[in-house]
Amino acid sequence: MTPPPNLGGLELLATAVALLDGELQLIYLNPAAEQLFEVSGRSVRGQPFTRFFVDAEELAGKLKLASKEDWGFWDQNCVLTPVGRTPLHLNVLASPIDSGEARLLLEIRRIEQRLRAEREEQLASVQEASRELVRNLAHEIKNPLGGLRGSAQLLERELTDRPDLREYTQVIIKEADRLQLLMDRLLTPHRPPHIGSVNIHEVCERVRSLILAEFPEGFRLERDYDASLPELSGDREQLIQVVLNIVRNAAQSIVATPPAERGPAPRIVLRTRVARQVTLARRRHRLALELSIIDNGPGIPDSIRDRIFNPLVSGRDGGTGLGLTLAQTYVQRHRGAIECASEPGHTVFRILLPTGANGGNKQ
Repeated sequence: MTPPPNLGGLELLATAVALLDGELQLIYLNPAAEQLFEVSGRSVRGQPFTRFFVDAEELAGKLKLASKEDWGFWDQNCVLTPVGRTPLHLNVLASPIDSGEARLLLEIRRIEQRLRAEREEQLASVQEASRELVRNLAHEIKNPLGGLRGSAQLLERELTDRPDLREYTQVIIKEADRLQLLMDRLLTPHRPPHIGSVNIHEVCERVRSLILAEFPEGFRLERDYDASLPELSGDREQLIQVVLNIVRNAAQSIVATPPAERGPAPRIVLRTRVARQVTLARRRHRLALELSIIDNGPGIPDSIRDRIFNPLVSGRDGGTGLGLTLAQTYVQRHRGAIECASEPGHTVFRILLPTGANGGNKQ
């Protein structure tokens, strides 16, 4: 049984794809389908598709009719239980084709994955609207802020014989400068990236040196690098800022925790790995770079866990709530993704970036 030619596009899809012949025997499974069903496409080729499930009678009937009548169908709530595994809740789209021996093409998606993707898209839309609102607000604040500072300076010049009052004008000027710095940080993401070849381990080492200088004690900052990772195309300074913001947050959280509550070995780990078959910015990548920043600090409070990438959301007294917003913005500009999982004693920020070592296919 020979699979049809030109399957290169299917190899990179995040969607599981199976090709069946007229007898519903498997001709081909793409890597996403192999991962979903935990089988090897080569080992199951030529076997009936439905034999791998304990409850496929209903689907088998639909597939037989579709093959016989040469029409497709869409089952939006198909439950299949692979032998020896828990049930899978799937969307199954069957389409008739005529390519070599192939007669049916099945596109299979886990329902929870589809719902997760939809939630992520909705969340990204809300976050972008929130960031745009904050940027507009920052623009509106900058002009009166400049007038406020200038007026305080003029007033200070008139108070040469009243040093006791000049103390108050200094407070106004310093607070205006602090607000100006905050506004500049809100508008910083508009700077276009300077793309070049970047070694992620050089980025991590730069961040490590900065953090160790800022926090000489209180925790261990460990490395766990995969030296085989290729370089990526990106803005080195922006990527340093991404990692620095996350690691600094972790360090501040650990140091702010009373020593008796920190546990026996407070630590932050910078770990790099290769990620395979990853979808980033709606493109499927055979290989991607995965950078995980792991700490065993107190974790992110439940009240803000779902909003940590929103502007002005901070779990720390005195925090601006901009560090993770900037990190997410910069990662997205590199066509990557960032996600977080946190519980007391274990927080992981996972950054995925395309390496440029392989092409990506749109979904």
